[in-house]
Amino acid sequence: MTITLAHYLVLGAILFAASVIGIFLNRKNIIVLLMAIELMLLSVNMNFIAFSHYLGDMAGQVFVFFILTVAAAEAAIGLAILVVLFRKVDTINAEDLDHLKG
Repeated sequence: MTITLAHYLVLGAILFAASVIGIFLNRKNIIVLLMAIELMLLSVNMNFIAFSHYLGDMAGQVFVFFILTVAAAEAAIGLAILVVLFRKVDTINAEDLDHLKG
């Protein structure tokens, strides 16, 4: 049995759907929201790599490196903001952070 492009696309769709469900079901914990967004980016990256491999073009794989770089920076900055926020208000519950509105 060989693994075809359809297998990768189905797996990417399952991961993407799981991350969307994770975002909608859990709107309270910011860490879980960040992990769901990262899972969404990784599922899109897997689709880019699958298409790049099956089309024989390296552009998709190069694009994945740029996405991973931005995702790493986003995760580092997001966690740093989360640590500062936790030190200030002693919670990471998204519903308790409504007093931060302008």
